[in-house]
Amino acid sequence: MQIVITGAAGFLGSKLARQLLQNGKLVGRSGKPEAISRITLTDVSVPVGFSDPRIQVMAGDISDPQTIAAIITPDTNSIFHLAAIVSGQAETDFDLGMAINFDATRAILDRARALGTRPRMVFTSSVAVFGGNLPTRVPDAMATFPQSSYGAQKAMCELLVSDYSRRGFVDGRTLRLPTISVRPGTPNKAASSFASGIIREPLNGQAATCPVQSGTRMWLMSPQQAVRNLIHGHELDANKLSATRTISLPGLSITVRDMVAALERVAGADVTRRIEWSEDEAIKRIVNSWPGDFEAQKAKELGFNSDADYDSIIRAYLHDQQTP
Repeated sequence: MQIVITGAAGFLGSKLARQLLQNGKLVGRSGKPEAISRITLTDVSVPVGFSDPRIQVMAGDISDPQTIAAIITPDTNSIFHLAAIVSGQAETDFDLGMAINFDATRAILDRARALGTRPRMVFTSSVAVFGGNLPTRVPDAMATFPQSSYGAQKAMCELLVSDYSRRGFVDGRTLRLPTISVRPGTPNKAASSFASGIIREPLNGQAATCPVQSGTRMWLMSPQQAVRNLIHGHELDANKLSATRTISLPGLSITVRDMVAALERVAGADVTRRIEWSEDEAIKRIVNSWPGDFEAQKAKELGFNSDADYDSIIRAYLHDQQTP
C-alpha cells in the first residue's frame, strides 16, 4: 500500500502522515485494509521530523509536471491532496493561487489518468466555495458562489474531481473542511489565521489581534478531528458517495466571542486580556462571505464527526503541545 500526501510539510499533512503510520493500514485497491509500505511526503520544502523507514520525503513544486511524475508512480494507491495557497495569499497573488490551487490539481488528476491506475484521491476543499446571500444554516444542496479567488479555485477543483471520478480516472472524494482551529506554529496568510492566533498566541504569553467583530460566526474543526475525517473519507466505499463526490463535513458553529469565552474558561482571564480587537476590512470581507453553520446531513449519515465543543478543542491543542 503506497500513499502520497501533498502539502506534507504543513501541520495537517504531517499530522495525517503520523496517524497513518500509527494505524499501519489503509483500504487498498482490493477494497480491504492493506499494510502501508510507503508514504511519500511532498511539499515546496522538505517535510521534517520523520524517521520511520516507510516515509519518503521529496521537496518540489507541485505545479511542475516533473515533480508530479516523480511522486505519483504506477504503484501509488492513494493520494491525499492537501497542498494549497491559503486564502489571503491567493487573493493577493492570483497567478500563484491558480498555479497551485487549480493547475496543480488538474495536473495530478491528469497524471492519474495517464497512468490508468485509478488511485483513490482525497481532495481538501473549503467553506470558501460558498458566498453571497446565504441562509443561516447552509444545506448540503446549496449552490457554490465563492467570493474570493481561493474559493473559486477550490470550487473549480471540486468539479474536476467529480468529473474525473465519473470518467473512472480516479476514485475521488472531496471533503470541504471547516476552518481548522487551533493550528500550531505561527500565523500564516490565510484570512482565517486569526481563528487560531487568538487562542495560540495568548496561551504562549503573546499578544494577538482579532480582525473581525466578536459576533462573527465561524465553522470550526480541530486538527485532530480533521485527520480522523480525512482518513474516514478515504476509507468510504465509493458506492456510498453521490455523483458529485463532494461532502461538506460537520463542524462546530461558534462566534468569535464564544471562542474567547472558552479560552477564558480553560486558561483564565489573564490570557484573554492579551487579545486586541482591531478590525481589518480586507479580512472581514473574506471571512464574512463564509457560512458559519451547515446542516452537513450527508456527512453525518456517512459517519463523519465534529468536535463536541470549543473548550475540548483548546484542551486538545494544549495536550498536543505538551506531548513530545
